Amino acid sequence: MYEDVLSGKTLNRPGVAAALTAVESGAASTLIVAKLDRLSRSLLDFAGLMRQAQASSWNLVALDLGIDLSTPAGEFMANVMASAAQWERCIIGQRTRDALAVKRGQGQRLGRPSTIAPSVAARILDAHRSGAGWSAIAKKLNEDGTPTARGGDRWYPSTVRAIVLAQEVVA
Repeated sequence: MYEDVLSGKTLNRPGVAAALTAVESGAASTLIVAKLDRLSRSLLDFAGLMRQAQASSWNLVALDLGIDLSTPAGEFMANVMASAAQWERCIIGQRTRDALAVKRGQGQRLGRPSTIAPSVAARILDAHRSGAGWSAIAKKLNEDGTPTARGGDRWYPSTVRAIVLAQEVVA
């Protein structure tokens, strides 16, 4: 038995890979999933799985829907449900984007709150305003042993840039 708790957005997941290896090698004859939409929410990925199952003579069973791909009716229902799962994934993404746009439009700051010390943020902003580049600022912070927001000891240009951009949004 293989478990996978990651999103059905992609098949590139350790549990799915292990289960597919088992059926492709002949160690198992059937891939049984609790819910079809947890296996895949991509119609193309699901179609590829169905083709792979047929070509390699293994079966796919979705317990939540009682779908068995060894029958024509099961194959038809699986296609319909895979289409519905992909649609649902798209709708969830659209709703999330819309809700975030509303929040941004209301001026609400999104994401994790900044934990950078105000004195370090001011130092970074001052260096940036003086014309120092992201890499130069990160290098100086590293040389001085300035701890990062989470107590780390390594600054990266991308982190410095993110702090400057976040401070500019607030200002």
